[in-house]
Amino acid sequence: MENGHKQEIRVWCDGCYDMVHFGHANSLRQAKALGDKLIVGVHTDEEITKHKGPPVFTQEERYKMVRGIKWVDEVVEGAPYVTTLETLDKYDCDFCCHGDDITMTADGIDTYHLVKAAGRYKEVQRTAGVSTTDLVGRMLLLTRQHFRQGKFEYDVAKEHSSTMGQDSSARSPWTGCSQFLPTTQKIIQFSDGKSPKPGDKIVYVAGAFDLFHVGHLDFLEKARQHGDYLIVGLHTDPVVNKYRGSNYPIMNLHERVLSVLACKYVSEVVIGAPYVVTKDLMDHFKVDIVIHGSTEIAIDESGNHPYEVPMQLGKFLVVDSGNDMTTEKIVERIIRNRLEFEQRNMKKEKKELAILEVLREKEREKKEKMIELIVGN
Repeated sequence: MENGHKQEIRVWCDGCYDMVHFGHANSLRQAKALGDKLIVGVHTDEEITKHKGPPVFTQEERYKMVRGIKWVDEVVEGAPYVTTLETLDKYDCDFCCHGDDITMTADGIDTYHLVKAAGRYKEVQRTAGVSTTDLVGRMLLLTRQHFRQGKFEYDVAKEHSSTMGQDSSARSPWTGCSQFLPTTQKIIQFSDGKSPKPGDKIVYVAGAFDLFHVGHLDFLEKARQHGDYLIVGLHTDPVVNKYRGSNYPIMNLHERVLSVLACKYVSEVVIGAPYVVTKDLMDHFKVDIVIHGSTEIAIDESGNHPYEVPMQLGKFLVVDSGNDMTTEKIVERIIRNRLEFEQRNMKKEKKELAILEVLREKEREKKEKMIELIVGN
């Protein structure tokens, strides 16, 4: 207590935050709930390459992505890979927070052993069903099994195991990934739940927003500058696949909803928005302006321009984000470095399995000692 007032609780989180997804965002959301201010340290490309293998995104891209998450108050660039008490003290943080998965250095040392020993470490639940490893796997497999259509749209049965592992039974508990199960509670946790205020200028944008990246972030920041309340319409998986082809979208609709909701510029999301922006939609949400990026707009299957109505109403604007990053470019990075990423994933799994064995051995020893004590008495 200070002058009768409770001192501000500052929470420290750190990590690679490569291909920032809703799993990272959910971890940071939980960490922020433990205090008043959330300070996030992000490792450099050099440190990540040394301990894990090459990151997909550059450090500058990763710094920007973490700054765009709504629960983050401050970002520390180039944070050390092993979290020290000196780091916590330097940024006036009470404790360090991390998910319940294992992170280690190249030498097999727990990156949080120092803060754990000092009692300045708290754990939050890891988000089941997503990891950077899993997303990389989806891109390398170039399949469409990660999203389903028609009667299988909400089927949560596991796919067959693969070398890149989308099936948790094929991998260790951390590298492996269980099927992501969406709930209304999760959406509510990510949503601000705020309605537009009287007089607010409402902006509407729509798209796939697949593998939410810095290009999306820059576009949404620019779009938000044109109003007070930003609504993002997300197209369904079959619609995205129709105009993007191949195995797109990489992330299914539920995953994309949470990724977009975690962005600090976004006020609301329309889940499964129609591809054609109609007058009914604009009236329903009281849209003042519809914005699209400088990317090409695919004509609707009926031959109509999807933004014909807002154009006729004089409520359409093309905004250049100034960033040429696309989902396709991310996939190209992955494919180009396929072997490196496969080796990285295999290395990570091997390391985790070794830890599991050590933990099991310790558990066995503990049980044996308990039996000896009981028998001895």
